[in-house]
Amino acid sequence: MNRFAMTNPLRALARLAIPALLALPLALSACGGPAAAPEERPPLEGAAIGGPFTLSDKAGRTVRWEDFKGRYRVVYFGYTFCPDACPLDVQAMMQGFGRFEKQSPALARQVQPIFISIDPARDTPQVVGEFAAAFSPRLLGLTGTPEQVAAAAKAFSAYYARGKATAGGYLMDHSRVAYLMDRDGQPISMLPVDKGPEAVAAELAKWVK
Repeated sequence: MNRFAMTNPLRALARLAIPALLALPLALSACGGPAAAPEERPPLEGAAIGGPFTLSDKAGRTVRWEDFKGRYRVVYFGYTFCPDACPLDVQAMMQGFGRFEKQSPALARQVQPIFISIDPARDTPQVVGEFAAAFSPRLLGLTGTPEQVAAAAKAFSAYYARGKATAGGYLMDHSRVAYLMDRDGQPISMLPVDKGPEAVAAELAKWVK
C-alpha cells in the first residue's frame, strides 16, 4: 500500500487548516474592533513624594496634610519675595487651574491648590495669604516654623536653601515643581507650569476624574 497516497490528503487538509487557524484571532479582533490600548499609568506612580505635615494658613489656623483626604491636591513650594520664578510658575498653575475649572467645575471643586512657603523667616501667615489671594481665591497659602517647613519639604522631596544676598534682602534657591496628588495623597504627575496654562489645564483634565 502506498502510504503517501493515504497521507497526502491529510497534508493538504493541514495546509488549508493552519492558515485558517492563524487568521482566526485576526478575524475575531476585527469583529470586536481594535484591541484596547493599555491604560496609561501616572508618571509618578509609586514615587516617594508626599506625606504628613502640619502648617498654618493665613489666619494662623493649623492645617494638616490629612485634612485634604478624599480630594486631589496641587502642591507648589516657593516664597513670596521671589522676584521671578515663583510668580510665573504660580500664575501658570492657577490660570491653568482656572481653565480646567471652567471646563469641569464639578471636578475642579474636588481639587485643592496649595502654595507652601520655604521662607518662614519672612513669610508670615498674613503675607502668604495675601500672596495666594493675588493669584486665586482657590489657592491656599501655607507657612509654619522653620522645622515645620523643613518637614513638609522633606516629605515632598522639595529642595530649598538660602541664596545670595541682594539689596532687598536675600534670595532663596529652590526646586520648581507643581505636584498633582490623588485623593489618597499619592503622587500622580508634575504639572507642566513651564509650558503655560493650557498645558496645565490639559494635565489636570487627564488625571482628575
